[in-house]
Amino acid sequence: MLRHVTAIRYVTPLREGGSLPGLMEADDLGTYVVKFHGAGQGRKVLVAEIVSGELARGLGLPVPELVTVELDPALGASEPDQEVQELLRASPGLNLGMDFLPGALDLDPTAFAVGPDLAGRVLWFDALVANVDRSWRNTNMLFWHGAPYLIDHGATLTFQHAWSAAPGWVRRPYDAADHVLLGSTPDLDAADDALAPQVTAPLLQKAVDAVPDRWLVDEPGFDGPSDVRAAFVEQLLARRDAREAWCRVCGRPPLRARTGRANRRPPADRSRRTGSRTGRAGHDGPPRLRVRPAAGGAADRAR
Repeated sequence: MLRHVTAIRYVTPLREGGSLPGLMEADDLGTYVVKFHGAGQGRKVLVAEIVSGELARGLGLPVPELVTVELDPALGASEPDQEVQELLRASPGLNLGMDFLPGALDLDPTAFAVGPDLAGRVLWFDALVANVDRSWRNTNMLFWHGAPYLIDHGATLTFQHAWSAAPGWVRRPYDAADHVLLGSTPDLDAADDALAPQVTAPLLQKAVDAVPDRWLVDEPGFDGPSDVRAAFVEQLLARRDAREAWCRVCGRPPLRARTGRANRRPPADRSRRTGSRTGRAGHDGPPRLRVRPAAGGAADRAR
């Protein structure tokens, strides 16, 4: 189970694509970046955040703490942005928070060295959960107090959006062409040797057990949250066992063959957007990623 806190103050919105998370203070004196169940992407993004985030943690990868956050929509009454007020009104009760790491930097592997071992583990994990959102455009990695942190896993585990097609996801090759860590010479052989044996039913069960029941109810085709959790475990175990279809260490090309084109530089006209989400080096990054301090206020969060 995730630790539970109650929000006591809405600090500021973090303009992050369409999800519009907010920086909030809680009754434990902590500060969290909160993602709301009433956002357009819905509760399944929060489910993916928890399952993938807690799985990564269980595999020894660095992830900021996740908590459930109880929200009273009245906390946003003084927020002048009507969009924010509507989002909070649509998100009473339980939401998802990620520990705010003040002063963190976007992790640029050309500025902060990421060794082959960690690079391999991160890439292997991203292939397992089919994470399409750790690229040169948006690294979704932070550098804080001398250590890297992995953030934002809402784009993983997409099979849950169409359970009838979930079996096809199991063997789907992972396109690592734009993965931000390919230039760090990831050691995928070592990663597979180390991580695959750890992806066990008990570890996966612990990760899915962290998802609140209310985010798993009323799932078409399932009798209840326990059945949904069991389906997640079964799906990820099957993905682990199908590594020859998506992981280069098994002698197949899905990752290895893409490495060559992954190291190419993006076209010159693919410039970074300013005002990237939460102040991090942005969605549309330059050919060489840069680490820069986030610009003031809530934008310097570290998750």
